[in-house]
Amino acid sequence: MMQAEPSPATWTSTRSACLSFRPIGDNDIAFLSALYASTRMEELAQTGWPEVAKRDFLNQQFLAQHQHYMLHYAGAQWLIVECDAAAAGRLYFVHWPQEIRIIDIALMPEARGKGFGTALLEDIIDEAISAGKSVSIHVERMNPALSLYRRLGFQEIEDKGVYLLMEHPGGQADPTHTII
Repeated sequence: MMQAEPSPATWTSTRSACLSFRPIGDNDIAFLSALYASTRMEELAQTGWPEVAKRDFLNQQFLAQHQHYMLHYAGAQWLIVECDAAAAGRLYFVHWPQEIRIIDIALMPEARGKGFGTALLEDIIDEAISAGKSVSIHVERMNPALSLYRRLGFQEIEDKGVYLLMEHPGGQADPTHTII
């Protein structure tokens, strides 16, 4: 019999931060699109595009990303992160045989800088340690959270141009990756 993966409902750091989770639903698309847009605003501010063009572009990019994730990550957990019963972010991850892959983690601007990201990542790392797995994530080179990942022990294992593939050894006894 296959053992069930631990549930985020049991995570202690996120509970201590008063965060909870629920699966995404069709009614969350507008929130998820706004969340995506909030992570790209600084980048698009430099384009000089009219606001309507920025909004249309971001909506198109969000929908393409959302469809890609749903198609290519079978078995993933697609979660809304809530703070005081209000949507505050998203956490998408999947358990693979040797690793937990964080597909996406993002918080709304008003939820950033409060330790929520640290709590989420600490719980995923703890889960990986318990399962004997590593944790991996693709991070854009200019992502402000890059320093958080490094502080928590993630290391760059592959340069993919715009993105870095980062890994935390988690519960792996002998990581075999070469650090770049």
